[in-house]
Parts: sequence; structure tokens; C-alpha cells
Amino acid sequence: MAEEAIETTGKGQEGEQQFAIQRLYVKDLSVEAPSSPEIFQENWQPKIDMSLNTNSRKISDGVYEVSLQATVTAKLEEKVAFLVEVEQAGVFTMENFSKEHLNHMAGSYCPTLLFPYLREVISDVVVRAGFPQLVLSPVNFDALYAQAKQKQEEDAESATPHEA
Repeated sequence: MAEEAIETTGKGQEGEQQFAIQRLYVKDLSVEAPSSPEIFQENWQPKIDMSLNTNSRKISDGVYEVSLQATVTAKLEEKVAFLVEVEQAGVFTMENFSKEHLNHMAGSYCPTLLFPYLREVISDVVVRAGFPQLVLSPVNFDALYAQAKQKQEEDAESATPHEA
């Protein structure tokens, strides 16, 4: 499917923006169930905590790896039922975008594309570990990107000396 996207995108005119998914893959996966099998005997009403992080890096001209890392922890009171860490990644062609638009693509658009794959991996591995299916709620990466950008601007502003 990724190869088809590249072929249909083709080579556009000089300066035309190009976006294509080259490859999607699980870069890292870890699951722990430290309280099993005893935890299976308890009433299943866990507290679920999830953290997300994105990362991107340039591989070559116009080609970037974007990854979405998630850590999901399920606890019953103080006992950890399971801990899942996943890094879902993709290689994307992104050519002729402004720096600001490229940052938005890598910080919001690509993670939005990666999230359903990450969610599926987490759901699958939780079931394979013997626990009930876990379906994560959708995430608004545009809002998260905007918050991170605003915080970065505020941090830069507070680091700049102001004249009185």
C-alpha cells in the first residue's frame, strides 16, 4: 500500500508539495504483566494511565522518520496489572514544505496517521497478555501540537531578557 502511494504521488512540478507514506512499522514494543497470574483473580476495574510522545528526524532530503511513543499502565489499586510501551513509526516523504508547515506535518499530521496503528498494537498485545481488550480514545494531535508550540513560544519569551 505504501508503495502505491509513492507511485500515485509521482514526481510533481518543481516546488510542488509532495507527501507520501513510504513505510509504517513497530519500532519498539514491550509488555509486562508483573502481578500475573494473581491479578486475574481480582475484580477488573483498573486505573489506566497513558503518556504519548512524538519524535521526528530527517533521514535524507525530503524523507523523515516520525515516531509516536506510548506508555500505557493499568493498575488495580497499587498493583501494576500491565505496562505496555510501544513506538509506532513511519517513514514519510515530505518535500517542498516550509519549515513551519514541515514541523506541523511531523508534529501533528503524521502522528494522527500513526495513532490508529499504535492503538491496534496496544489493544492486541493487552489481549495477548490475558487482559480484557483496551480501546484507547482518539487523540487530537492538532491541539497537542498547538499547546506544545505555545509553551515553546512562552518559554522562549521568558528566556529573553526584557527591558524595563
